[in-house]
Amino acid sequence: MSIIGYLLARQAKLPPAETRTVTVDKDLPIAMPDGAVLLADHYAPHGIGDRPTVMTRSVYTDRTKGAAMSRLIAERGFHVLVVSGRGTCGSGGDFDPFAGERDDGLTVLDWLKRQPWFTGVLGTTGASYLGFTQWAVAAEAGPMLQAMSTQLTSSDFRSMVYPGDALALEIFLGWTSMVHHQERPVLPYLVSLVRGAERRAAAARHLPLAQADEIALGTAVPHWRQWLTHDRADDPWWTRSDHRTRVAEVTAPNHLIGGWRDFMLPALIRDYQELQRAGRDPYLTIGPWSHWDTQASLTATREGLIWLRAHLLGDRTRLRDSRVHIHLGGAGEWLDLDRYPPPGVRPRPMHLHPGGTLAAGVPPESDPDRLAYDPTDPTPDPERPPRLMGTGRAYGDRVLRGRPDVLTYTSDPLPADLDVVGIPQARLHVTSTAAAADCYVRVCDLAPSGQATYVSDGLRRYTPMPSSVEVDLWPTAYRFRRGHRIRVQITGGAFPRWDRNLGTGQPPGAATAMRPVDHLIHHDPARPSAVIFPVWESRV
Repeated sequence: MSIIGYLLARQAKLPPAETRTVTVDKDLPIAMPDGAVLLADHYAPHGIGDRPTVMTRSVYTDRTKGAAMSRLIAERGFHVLVVSGRGTCGSGGDFDPFAGERDDGLTVLDWLKRQPWFTGVLGTTGASYLGFTQWAVAAEAGPMLQAMSTQLTSSDFRSMVYPGDALALEIFLGWTSMVHHQERPVLPYLVSLVRGAERRAAAARHLPLAQADEIALGTAVPHWRQWLTHDRADDPWWTRSDHRTRVAEVTAPNHLIGGWRDFMLPALIRDYQELQRAGRDPYLTIGPWSHWDTQASLTATREGLIWLRAHLLGDRTRLRDSRVHIHLGGAGEWLDLDRYPPPGVRPRPMHLHPGGTLAAGVPPESDPDRLAYDPTDPTPDPERPPRLMGTGRAYGDRVLRGRPDVLTYTSDPLPADLDVVGIPQARLHVTSTAAAADCYVRVCDLAPSGQATYVSDGLRRYTPMPSSVEVDLWPTAYRFRRGHRIRVQITGGAFPRWDRNLGTGQPPGAATAMRPVDHLIHHDPARPSAVIFPVWESRV
């Protein structure tokens, strides 16, 4: 075992190894029907008899730079097959992320069936893109797929890149930069990401946005331009990367793992609930993590391995009893539940009132609050940018303080603890002046000291024709302590986390003209705007 492997196993608290003897066959060719050849590495454990296979498929450097993790899995009782996607790490074909993973994945499975070391039993595990590639084949893998663990991921791509129907600009501009540079040596790669923050910041403001790739990277990136060209949810172009409709067909047991601050969490919860509706028995773990947190990665590695050992090897010694294990923010404790949200959760509206007040009762007759949004000076996103992939921007409550384009509503001090467990939703009655607009809603816990702590947020891009706008906020599990206040902030955007709404209704990739927007947020008996909180009443 290498020093890196030893440290990883120790930090992740992995189950003990069954063998230290692992051989590796590198650069195995797997031919695709169109002639492209993907490369794969096979890790084989020795001295423990025939064993199942764990497969990961990736467009990252997991195969060329991530050997330690593959070896750790092999040492714990599995053959491991690591496959590099098209156009990455020596694999042939053009790099077209997310689009062809179903077809290529099914071809890899056909190849796997013919290998003399394959026992007919397969498991999959992995986070982010490695989770998406699991969903791409899971419904058609057949009985060979007997367990999976999809982590920090989604079964469809568009929900990642257009959450709330607006472009996740900062993350996917950063992701495009990361993948573009990833095959460099480690130090030059990290330097390129850090030094590229200024270029990405300039690219995020460039119009038309489809050309942001040239500003950030100095070259056109085909997949970036495709994402910007096909912005509409009903565009059939997204079909090849959309596996949502087949989630219910997947019978392999799945342990889904996510983080409350992960940008893919809404989609992960959607997939979890779809499995539940289909009568499956999924496990769910959610911690206080973002997509790139080290602890999220270590937990996902450990829990995924425990899950595979339980279902492929019959070793349930470390498998927990509870199906759901989630962190309760504000309380600093973990909850063991049968499902998420748990029974006993009831919707509780908190209405916007005049004077910046948030209260349970229906608001009185009152004039609406005016909310301005100027795309030339967009309201900044207050949340922490993605590590290494961000734009080097400021963040936190201070970036919103004193701005005229932020509406704030605050409750009275709470008389008792309040547990919010589920998916909050803002239902706002809005009148807007532009052809298109965004509505961003943020919920914070305001302590008596004045410190504000993030709880949930969300954004919805809409055509201002309807008078009512529904904004699904991030799933959460949070305890508001007695004496704390609930704060709701509303803005016309959150840049650069989402792209600027230019107010013209033109496609985001081609638009160059900008138009300021005026919103009227209504709060009266006929138009009672509110945030609906899922309150766990059995805990009150």
